Amino acid sequence: MSARITQYFSLFFSLLLLTACASEVQRPANFTEVKDAMAMYPDYQGVTIPPNIAPLNFMVHNKGEAYIAEVAGKKGELLAEGDANGKFSFDTTAWRNLLAQHRGEKLNVRVFVKRPGHWVALPPTTFEVAQEPIDSFLSYRLIEPGYELYRQVGLYQRNLTNFEERPIYENNREYDNENNHCVNCHNFQSYDTERMLFHVRSRHGGTVFVNGDKVQKLNMKSDSVLANSVYPSWHPHQNWVVFSTNKTGQAFHIAGKKKVEVVDYGSNLVFFDVDKLELTNIFKTKNVMETFPAWSPDGKRLFYCAATVKGFQQVPDSLHSNVALNSYDSIYYNIYSIPFDAQTRTFGEPVLEVDCASEGRSATVPRISPDGRYLLYTLGGFGQFHIWHKDADQWVKDLQTGQSYALTPANSDEVDSYHTWSSNGRWIVFSSRREDGNYTRPAIAYFDPQGQARKAFILPQADAEYHKLLLRSYNVPELTRKAVRISPEQFREVIYNDAGTQNVTYRSAHP
Repeated sequence: MSARITQYFSLFFSLLLLTACASEVQRPANFTEVKDAMAMYPDYQGVTIPPNIAPLNFMVHNKGEAYIAEVAGKKGELLAEGDANGKFSFDTTAWRNLLAQHRGEKLNVRVFVKRPGHWVALPPTTFEVAQEPIDSFLSYRLIEPGYELYRQVGLYQRNLTNFEERPIYENNREYDNENNHCVNCHNFQSYDTERMLFHVRSRHGGTVFVNGDKVQKLNMKSDSVLANSVYPSWHPHQNWVVFSTNKTGQAFHIAGKKKVEVVDYGSNLVFFDVDKLELTNIFKTKNVMETFPAWSPDGKRLFYCAATVKGFQQVPDSLHSNVALNSYDSIYYNIYSIPFDAQTRTFGEPVLEVDCASEGRSATVPRISPDGRYLLYTLGGFGQFHIWHKDADQWVKDLQTGQSYALTPANSDEVDSYHTWSSNGRWIVFSSRREDGNYTRPAIAYFDPQGQARKAFILPQADAEYHKLLLRSYNVPELTRKAVRISPEQFREVIYNDAGTQNVTYRSAHP
């Protein structure tokens, strides 16, 4: 069968599917258009979406006796009947076909509400289908809003093309003092799951590394390094990781709406050769705190955040925590970069990339777009742990023009913090508290070729009310092209085998 005939059959089959699905639910024959605003949840009105995203199931709070939703374009339409609460679930196959046929086009969205004796049509909205897909998998940590016990903490992976979520690794479902541990800071090399890592804290502590089929747990501690390894960034090509090493404390507000402050009172950057299990200091400074490393896509520069705390000079190291906690709201982080020579594995002199401190602001989590042009970061009022700072927003710096600006359409009035790029640079996913001010949810926004973001939308779920009912926060969203191959059971076997934990070696300088 020729490629052209195959293409015709594929198109015919897709149209048949759409027609079949559409015929099951009928648009009202008679209705009246009204001006009542559509009360849609989640707010998907006017968003730009990937052509491979799962159905944007939603509900409307407009009162009625029955509901019908229509999503229509030039090449087909999809209808769904809502339940008694105005909740819609679209057929996944029909949705996928509809989006595939309307890449680069807008879909009109209309909701019909039956009121006593007649149907009304709410004002329509649109979904714009982008040409570029998003990476298929999103990994994140789910964590309860507690600070005392490591209960029900896990790393999970969601297939963005459907609603499948599976655990990468979970700790203990119930509190178990003998095996109580936390997992955090998962990281992948260049959107691939062949090389990945995450930390285990407390019982069975260590850093778990994956290299193909090999899984090992390492003890990253060294007397020559400030503290344990924390925030990682994997070199895009080599089996090297740069970590920050942080001394961190937290303090709780006793009044007002603010809940907690997470404060560093010491941090440096270290270089780790995974093959040789060798750790080397990049920075070992007393008054400057370096953190959140991020490689450029070509591996020739390392970006990071740094804050100078003058008060550290006047006191011994043991009192740095007091200084940091007493001045937490006046510690400001700038973004710097340093050149890197892969042959000698040495770093050059720091270059100031984003000056926030001079304006009484603070930047965190620098991430470079895959084409190397845009520096994405979170800007807030102070400090480096912005996930509890309501003023935190997504910003970019155009490294070509030097201009920095807020991604206004994607930001909200609540916290918009930790972020990841898609591998094609057209999508960003970030943590947002826009839903209720308390729980973080993954927000997805299109980033166009001109460097502007579109309105963000919350991760779609099979049940439109899922995010309202979930009592855990999404933490550290990371996109990958493929699923993690290592099973939770394989990870558990390595993590619980404390006798098999290997120690790393420290080198004072690179060879």
